Amino acid sequence: MTIDATDRRIIAATQAGLPLVSEPYARIAAELGLTEAALCDRLRAMQDSGVIRRIAVAPNHYKLGMTANGMSVWDVADDRVAELGQMVGNLDGVTHCYERPRALPDWPYNLFAMLHGGSREDVEAQRVGIAALLGDACRGHDILYSTRILKKTGLRLRSQKG
Repeated sequence: MTIDATDRRIIAATQAGLPLVSEPYARIAAELGLTEAALCDRLRAMQDSGVIRRIAVAPNHYKLGMTANGMSVWDVADDRVAELGQMVGNLDGVTHCYERPRALPDWPYNLFAMLHGGSREDVEAQRVGIAALLGDACRGHDILYSTRILKKTGLRLRSQKG
């Protein structure tokens, strides 16, 4: 699916979140000069085509007490990384899971999983669980803990002029 100028305007109007009003879609539609039905149809079409993944609540994990965060990195057998990555990505506490190319010889890791917990001990327990899940397919791992937040937003489209 190719998006048009109206779809871009919809994405720009919603990418930072929906307005906290009783009828958020009606408000956005009015701001864009659309009907609420037309806005919802376009959002649904973009979701069905994969242009947008989902419309969801995004809780602030820090305010929920999940203050220990670590990017776990794993050296997993290449022939099993997709299968095992799917399993790791489905675990509670894992918010992001990626396969990435190795940067040998210094960086042998090809599976990355962001872990969240109330303490480093919680995150370490998750790491131990993942190591057990990966078993012999894992040849090594490490974890890089967050020390401060530098940016906390998703992808943002820039408006196009003209």
